[in-house]
Amino acid sequence: MIYYKTAEEIELIRQSSQLVGKTLGVVASMLKPGITGEEIDKVAEEFIRDNGGIPGFKGLYDFPSTLCISKNSCVVHGIPEKKEFADGDIVSVDCGVFMNGFYGDCAYTFPIGDVSEDVMNLLRITEDSLYLGIEQARVGKRLGDISSAIQTYAEKQNKYGIVRKLVGHGVGRELHEDPEVPNFGKRGRGVKLKEGLVIAIEPMVNMGTKDVKQSQDGWGILTADGKASAHYEHTVAVGKGQADILSTHEYVVEAIKNNVNIKEVSSKYQIFANQI
Repeated sequence: MIYYKTAEEIELIRQSSQLVGKTLGVVASMLKPGITGEEIDKVAEEFIRDNGGIPGFKGLYDFPSTLCISKNSCVVHGIPEKKEFADGDIVSVDCGVFMNGFYGDCAYTFPIGDVSEDVMNLLRITEDSLYLGIEQARVGKRLGDISSAIQTYAEKQNKYGIVRKLVGHGVGRELHEDPEVPNFGKRGRGVKLKEGLVIAIEPMVNMGTKDVKQSQDGWGILTADGKASAHYEHTVAVGKGQADILSTHEYVVEAIKNNVNIKEVSSKYQIFANQI
């Protein structure tokens, strides 16, 4: 069952989502070769709690950490490790916050140091596909319009693999609500989008095959061919005109400008993203 939110509830989700964005900004300021996922996870948990929130992932489904930290060929759900990040790594950081009775959810993939241009292109295309999906999150459209926009750009036009086994989702009093939001599909199909629908749109795009496998720890999802994967996510409210992006990458972008260890992804849709 889809639970449509009131304007007041959407504002509460915005508060949770903004705290997620600020937390990702803190992460962006820390990332560099030699730091570990465990170190970042600890700081993120402290920051969330100090700002009135509760880590949304920690303990959910028995997940052990505040952040999902997924490196290189790990698509999503990676557990923070003691192993240090290295020059050339890409690191997806997915964060959730529970505050005032509602969840917020957001993710960003960070290129650390000297990342190859072909992998940087994967990141740009994945980020672009996120905003192309968001552009379709309007009253009167259908869920398949979001899915198709992402798939058409990332897979059909740019020849990357769109993961089928993992999808976006509704967001509200539960982190994962109906409806599921696939990153593949056909225009004009699926649930009709109505005002009050809040969803997490999160393209997961692989350099090679769309196929994935489970890691030995039972949490991380890996590309089947070992090639790189990128992941970007926003929590958005469907609008009569443009979608309302409740989460933010603004703090990430500002932190990256001051962090010489992180490359800027510089999406060509960034102007659109700032206006939406």
